[in-house]
Amino acid sequence: MKSLQSFLVFIFLFTLNINLLFAQNSKAESDFEAVMKKYEAVGASVAVVKGNKLVYAHSFGLKDLDHKIALSNQDIFRIASISKSFSATAIMQLVEAGKITLDDDFGDLIGFKIRNPNFPEKVITLKMALSHTSSLNDSEGYLNLDLINPDKNPNWAKCYNNYEPGSKYEYCNLNFNLIGTIIEKISGERFDQYIKKHILNPLDLYAGYCVDSLDGSRFVNLYEYHADNKSFSIAPAAYAPRRTEIANYIMGYSTPIFSPTGGMKISATDLARYMMMHMNYGTGNKHRIISKRHAKLMQTKITDEEGYGLALRSVDDLVDGVNLKGHTGSAYGLYSTMFFSPKEKFGIVVITNGCNPTYTKGWCDFSKAAYNSLYQNFIR
Repeated sequence: MKSLQSFLVFIFLFTLNINLLFAQNSKAESDFEAVMKKYEAVGASVAVVKGNKLVYAHSFGLKDLDHKIALSNQDIFRIASISKSFSATAIMQLVEAGKITLDDDFGDLIGFKIRNPNFPEKVITLKMALSHTSSLNDSEGYLNLDLINPDKNPNWAKCYNNYEPGSKYEYCNLNFNLIGTIIEKISGERFDQYIKKHILNPLDLYAGYCVDSLDGSRFVNLYEYHADNKSFSIAPAAYAPRRTEIANYIMGYSTPIFSPTGGMKISATDLARYMMMHMNYGTGNKHRIISKRHAKLMQTKITDEEGYGLALRSVDDLVDGVNLKGHTGSAYGLYSTMFFSPKEKFGIVVITNGCNPTYTKGWCDFSKAAYNSLYQNFIR
């Protein structure tokens, strides 16, 4: 009789918990759909981590507008600048292996002169590049190394700002395409393959930088918003395979083909699992990816401007009164957000493949509203 009573109590509590969870998820999804509607989002995938567990993952809207194909949790996005943190993580691994230091001369690592012509005696270090304090800019572009190579571009000097390296912050994509090149030169492995072998595989993530290494049917179409007529147009260049360039690849120089600065393709769910590694200071899936010391260094702001550390930012204005670490991304109409709290052990990923991208105080309004909606429903 007692065993029957215990079983009935268990069934009652289990059913109660299921009903409460369903009610919580139902409210969360209703709230999120309201955010989607307000900012005209095409689709969005989200993942919520709490107490070192993935507690919620869901996809809303469409991956393909023309064919009305629903977005799923297995679909993968080109996540734009959150990709920089993968490159920085790889650099930390090489630092820990004793192959480079953060104070090394950036140009010595690249293989040609990297010097601000306005401050020719000032060494530009690897750490400066990782923290966007190198004085480099994207005025000449960032899609190949010829732009900053004095032997290739007569306008190379335009790639530098008129202030001393290390003294100011300016976000610069060229920094990280150069950093990807260093990973190749030091490791002897092609950039995309290094990331897969040393970061993605240990964390058991389905992701990558090389388009042809992934299932193309899982790519989410990205849509750019046109405010003049409130319409969207697809951005096919987001998943350009670059096959000809890869066939003629030069190790340690062709690296920007894979876009170490913004080319990672991954689902929101797997990005959340990667995020947990940084939330736990370098350990994920029972593997230590980088040391606790270097994981903390990545999260420690170097300058007050943007709160930027080494490819991770520290922010206090995404959720009022809560300090968070992470990064955002935007390209081809996509907006990605990955922020977490190492102290409180929670994190949230939000990725949309297109929305009406209004901005307030530096934040994409959709991304901020979406993050806060999930925070209120699952974390607070």
